[in-house]
Amino acid sequence: MNEIERIDQLRKELHSHNYNYYILNAPVISDQEFDRLMRELQDLEAKHPEHFDPNSPTMRVGSDINKNFVQVEHVYPMLSLGNTYSQAEVQEFYERIGKSLNEDFEICCEMKFDGTSVSLIYEDGKLVRAVTRGDGVRGDDVTDNVKTIRTIPLVLQGDGYPKQFEIRGEILMPWDVFEELNKERELREEPIFANPRNAASGTLKLQNPAIVAKRKLDAYLYYLLGDNLPHDGHYENLQEAAKWGFKVSHIMRKAHTLKEIFEFIDYWDVERKNLPVATDGIVLKVNSLRQQRHLGYTAKSPRWAIAYKFQAEKALTRLLKVTYQVGRTGIITPVANLEPVQLSGTIVKRASLHNADIIASLDLHAGDNVYVEKGGEIIPKITGVDVSSRIPGSEKIKFISHCPECGSPLVRYEDEAAHYCTNETDCPPQIKGKIEHFISRKAMNIEGLGPETVDQFYQERLIRTPADLYDLRVEDICRLDRMGDKSAENIIQSIVRSKEVPYERVLFALGIRFVGETVAKKVARAFRSIDRLSAATLDELIHVDEIGEKIAGSIVAYFANEKNRELVERLRRAGLKFEAAEADLSGYTDRLKGKSIVISGVFAHHSRDEYKELIEKHGGKNVGSISKKTSFILAGENMGPSKLEKAKALNIEIISEDDFLNMIEEA
Repeated sequence: MNEIERIDQLRKELHSHNYNYYILNAPVISDQEFDRLMRELQDLEAKHPEHFDPNSPTMRVGSDINKNFVQVEHVYPMLSLGNTYSQAEVQEFYERIGKSLNEDFEICCEMKFDGTSVSLIYEDGKLVRAVTRGDGVRGDDVTDNVKTIRTIPLVLQGDGYPKQFEIRGEILMPWDVFEELNKERELREEPIFANPRNAASGTLKLQNPAIVAKRKLDAYLYYLLGDNLPHDGHYENLQEAAKWGFKVSHIMRKAHTLKEIFEFIDYWDVERKNLPVATDGIVLKVNSLRQQRHLGYTAKSPRWAIAYKFQAEKALTRLLKVTYQVGRTGIITPVANLEPVQLSGTIVKRASLHNADIIASLDLHAGDNVYVEKGGEIIPKITGVDVSSRIPGSEKIKFISHCPECGSPLVRYEDEAAHYCTNETDCPPQIKGKIEHFISRKAMNIEGLGPETVDQFYQERLIRTPADLYDLRVEDICRLDRMGDKSAENIIQSIVRSKEVPYERVLFALGIRFVGETVAKKVARAFRSIDRLSAATLDELIHVDEIGEKIAGSIVAYFANEKNRELVERLRRAGLKFEAAEADLSGYTDRLKGKSIVISGVFAHHSRDEYKELIEKHGGKNVGSISKKTSFILAGENMGPSKLEKAKALNIEIISEDDFLNMIEEA
């Protein structure tokens, strides 16, 4: 057997082993043997690039080449389902189907998996394209990322499948993978994902398939489309799809009566808690494809299907204690530490209490039994207290008055719910948080550093302020754990490159409270150097567009602090830009002054971020949602249907890309 023949043989064997392991849960070889065969195939493919196959098992690991997603139009629109929350509405649906069809029918009952929808296109038994739902008409081509998901076959098993067809399903992150991912993110002090759905969706849209491969996504397939399907029955088609290698839920059942539907709903409302993936309801579909075609569609959803959504799950558990976390800007967040309780597939030990007002409204006492609810969110909330079981004489929970990290007194600003630690320059979480903000992509964009590295440098007493970064040398950091010479050199080079970052981003990087990215740009335009800004009075600052007393007061207070002034001087000596260059200020106008603009769609001439920059450059304000205050919508191709509908209802003008560029004379 020559090497080309061996490659073909290995590909066939590994596809079969993938199917046995991930679909049938019945592996016939050990993990070590599988890895050995995979390595052999990788080595042979590297020797024979002319024998490349996009559906080789080696594609599962994902390339680390970044790719922008291309938008693809769906052959069949991916409509959303109508939702219902009561069995009475399910009965109405069932009776409406009966009247419309006037003949016997079956309902296919399925779990509603809580992930992100995907459409898979197969030709000649091979995966050729994977597309996200998008707006239902078009979605993003995520084929490279989907190929890393082991439960999605790259090459089909058996025979009898159509030459070309589409199968739809849900990309999911299993509970155990999700919890592990969030633990890792917590250790790195990165924001945790709210739920497995967000984690799966965010992962699928990552630009790096190699990272996607490490996230261990799963998939369940639930709908087959195309010509020449094996059966008229939806259920029967999915049983065939399972034979071809697709992971199809074994929970699916056909119901012939309303009673059978309710039995299915009642059973899985309880039993779903034991499933390895997140679910949020039941999907009911008319089984016959002929009957589905007869019933048809509304503008938004099929008439032959409906989703029954489960009520948010609640549990009763005991409050052990309330602890307090300190954020980058000094915000104090209270956290309820709970006696562990199972809720929606996970063990819940903590719940955010948000602020002092929430604690007061709940009238929490030490040792209270509390009701915890999780409606699709992994961060649960306390919705009530079982007062009848309260321990007599238990102490009422009172919000702290001093910072738990540094002991400084807390303040609460007018019209704000949050309490803040006032010790901005010496409170450890704030110090590390400010450095993390300083190095972030939209600020100084220092690569190679993350929360874990910042904490390591802090513990080693290498950094205490952002200015200390510019005193670091390769020999200072290469000796540290998990830090070699190459990594150290890359970090130092990135720190040096950051000296070219323009003034407005340096201003944002300083982390002045209430001065976000947009405010920093406006302030930099009004006060073209840090010296002019530091000398500005409250009255001068308030006269800047969108700068109110709260922001102005924060800027004045920042420069009144001697330690902040010392930081700015050290950064100036390090070579950072604290004055706006003429090139940075050129092209600014007031053509869009006072206008609130929503961006929607896909554009030909500029990216969405570039249009946001242009709007701000010409005095306009970017807003994310449509309201009566919206001046107009800058619309590209494929504008979201919900935004279009709302714009028409509110009679808001829609401006095309070319008209907008003419408006600001950028065409």
